[in-house]
Amino acid sequence: MNNLSAVLSGAVAMASFATSLFFMKFWRQTSDIFFLLFGLAFAIDTISRAALGFTEASNELEPVFYVLRLAMFALIIAAITLKNRFR
Repeated sequence: MNNLSAVLSGAVAMASFATSLFFMKFWRQTSDIFFLLFGLAFAIDTISRAALGFTEASNELEPVFYVLRLAMFALIIAAITLKNRFR
């Protein structure tokens, strides 16, 4: 991984971490499960992006990164479904 890719991967991980903190702040204020699930999803994305930044570029094809992304998107879908189910 070249220097630019490592910097960009770190920037995306930092943005995901900030977004996770943003959603967790609103979860603490409202106790709404929607914000909790979104916060957890972005925390998983932070871990995935940070781990990807510390590995070789060819390791992006490893299944563990896809499993983490699958979990992240599953949490987002669950949050949206739960929020719309109670309307």
